[in-house]
Amino acid sequence: MRVLQIMTGADHGGAETFFVDLVTALSRTGIEQRALIKRHPSRARQLRERGLDPVELPFRRWFDIDTARALRREIAAFRPDIVQTWMSRASLAAPSGPFLHVGWLGGYYDIKYFRRCHQLIGVTRDIVAHAVKAGWPEARAHYLPTFASDAPEPALRRSELDTPEDAPLILALGRLHEDKAFDILLRALASVPQAYLWLAGEGPLRATLEKQMLKLNLMPRVRFLGWRPDRAALLASCDFCVMPSRAEPFGTVMIEAWAYRKPLIAAAALGPRGLIKNGENGLLVPADDVPALADAIRRLIAEPALARHIAEVGRRQYELEYTEAIVVDRYLAFYRRIWEKHPKQAGRAARLLP
Repeated sequence: MRVLQIMTGADHGGAETFFVDLVTALSRTGIEQRALIKRHPSRARQLRERGLDPVELPFRRWFDIDTARALRREIAAFRPDIVQTWMSRASLAAPSGPFLHVGWLGGYYDIKYFRRCHQLIGVTRDIVAHAVKAGWPEARAHYLPTFASDAPEPALRRSELDTPEDAPLILALGRLHEDKAFDILLRALASVPQAYLWLAGEGPLRATLEKQMLKLNLMPRVRFLGWRPDRAALLASCDFCVMPSRAEPFGTVMIEAWAYRKPLIAAAALGPRGLIKNGENGLLVPADDVPALADAIRRLIAEPALARHIAEVGRRQYELEYTEAIVVDRYLAFYRRIWEKHPKQAGRAARLLP
């Protein structure tokens, strides 16, 4: 079976990171696969380093005849059985053809952008329910979660980032965007003077957040790290993770924290509040609540037994649902199932998945 993956996403983001991880993991199973991506030297290099050779296309916003022609040309040459388009823009760009078209939803998108798709994937059950409520046929909407790697990496030397070895160290990961609410985290940090913060991410609010850091006199305790490829090393280095998002359909940071046995604090956005049991696999606080977030940080610092409990319960949940092996097996079974039921399969020799 041949699978063509199309990603036209932003420079940085959770969906874009998972795209690279999933395409790489699928390639290790022996599946015949090709990736088409919006021109992005860093993402292309990541894929090539992992043994894949992506095709980079412009994917301009308006009147992009060159990309449309190139898409048709690549599809004709590769002859995919399944085309998986990541999010709305790629789903709109993909032409119709003699293949199964699968749209991937990482958020609550308008399903009008997926009208050419035959099947939809949602990364949470609630996203699937959103699509069905909007009119998408329930039988063609499927829940497939993301995964996180737990490959061990040595911790970074804190001294390299001017961070004391004995200071409680918070790690926050994500795009520097209003939805991620890192402004709330900085305000909470101001009232926890012993804690340090490593903020790994890039985005349009970086300058605003840096100004806020200076205004709150946090410069000695906050490190803006930019977008980092060494997430495992960062996770190995921190004491706990904080995900303060005011809007978060899922939040891969959750399962990354669970994978590396790191206690987690999360704001009760839609995704986290559906998965976190307060005091068990994380601490859940109201969104946009600075005092509550500061109290949760102080609590994890003061109660190491609670921190260990949260880390272990989170790890068990990760092992049950969110490992690479479990999620990749679910994708392979999904591809096989929808292909075997596809009407165009009748009368053709099936090229089975490995």
